[in-house]
Amino acid sequence: MNNILKGVNLYLIGMMGAGKTSVGRQLAMKLGYGFVDTDELIEKVAKQSIAQLFANAGEAGFRQLESQVLAEVSSYIKLAVATGGGIVLRRENWSYLHHGIVVWLDVPVEELCIRLASDTTRPLLQDDPVGRLRLLLKQRQAMYAQADLQVKSSNAETPEQVATRVLDLIPTVLRKPTRSVGDGVMRGWGNEEMG
Repeated sequence: MNNILKGVNLYLIGMMGAGKTSVGRQLAMKLGYGFVDTDELIEKVAKQSIAQLFANAGEAGFRQLESQVLAEVSSYIKLAVATGGGIVLRRENWSYLHHGIVVWLDVPVEELCIRLASDTTRPLLQDDPVGRLRLLLKQRQAMYAQADLQVKSSNAETPEQVATRVLDLIPTVLRKPTRSVGDGVMRGWGNEEMG
């Protein structure tokens, strides 16, 4: 698989609780890639937690730093990258995401609620988590759908099983051209582009 990808990064997008970090670690291990979690990098750069950053800089400040971190990460190769759930909100982020293959981990809201039930660190989920998750998904779903690959998963699957399914599906994306966000340019992952 690594030979097919030729070092192209995998960017995992999706809602909070979708398993981007745990699946990303599995993908990195299976591919011999490095693993990066953009939220962890943001906390290192900001020297504060995501919750503190939201409180001190607001969501706009957080999103700006998130874009800066993603820009830096996209300059590297051979990475599996777990992104924050809202990374798809800024148009400029798509130019960075499209340096690699974008994988949407699609998990039903009901299952996200189960996964996040005891998590008190999420700034966007402090009031009415179920309603908030539904609203966030509604706002983001069209953007998530622009991923190169959509992988539906459930609580019945382990992160390793989801990662295996992602790897099994990647060859279908490598042969299929996809439309780049907003610019109308066809972007393919065929062998002619990969080297």
